[in-house]
Amino acid sequence: MMDEPWWEGRVASDVHCTLREKELKLPTFRAHSPLLKSRRFFVDILTLLSSHCQLCPAARHLAVYLLDHFMDRYNVSTSKQLYTVAVSCLLLASKFEDREDHVPKLEQINSTRILSSQNFTLTKKELLGTELLLLEAFSWNLCLPTPAHFLDYYLLASVSQKDHHCHTWPTTCPRKTKECLKEYAHYFLEVTLQDHVFYKFQPSVVAAACVGASRICLQLSPYWTRDLQRISSYSLEHLSTCIEILLVPLFR
Repeated sequence: MMDEPWWEGRVASDVHCTLREKELKLPTFRAHSPLLKSRRFFVDILTLLSSHCQLCPAARHLAVYLLDHFMDRYNVSTSKQLYTVAVSCLLLASKFEDREDHVPKLEQINSTRILSSQNFTLTKKELLGTELLLLEAFSWNLCLPTPAHFLDYYLLASVSQKDHHCHTWPTTCPRKTKECLKEYAHYFLEVTLQDHVFYKFQPSVVAAACVGASRICLQLSPYWTRDLQRISSYSLEHLSTCIEILLVPLFR
């Protein structure tokens, strides 16, 4: 793993272009799984486990992506099988995206209240076998861009000295405004995990929409700057549908 995040490095623009190329090759999510009604429950489990193990957002989002697309293509018949698949997705994603010392240990997983409340434990053999099954299902390719892979790059241009504040909060200090906007953007990023509707959009669109929705919440004008359009290659019109879906829960 690199010492510095890719979005802060000299090759950030090249990495971004590569991710944009890769997202065009992602398979279509069909929402065909008979277990789709259980999706939110298992997404919540992955979110809680990843928070418990302090995994990075990219690992969490990759885990949910793997779970969704595996469920979309294969029939998982029992509750324990689905738990095993979900946890294996998290293990694979953490090994691919996070630090080695953050990868969940079997003891950690089995000791969580989530699994112990179901009256079963997972074994190392079960998890390794399922990890292998997942790798084969995804042709051993886990380089799968999610919105979490784009967000921090777009946040670099999220606040400008030229921004107009439509009210006195937050403070007009760009540094504090950027900190506040980052919190909003990561909140919206987690919102995108809760509904498979966001698979209708490219991951980079979702990430950019998280920034746009955050600027709207903070009443920064313009809602989408030239710098954001330059770094993302998206106009506000391109993002408007996704932004509207993100903002719906706030105005119910």
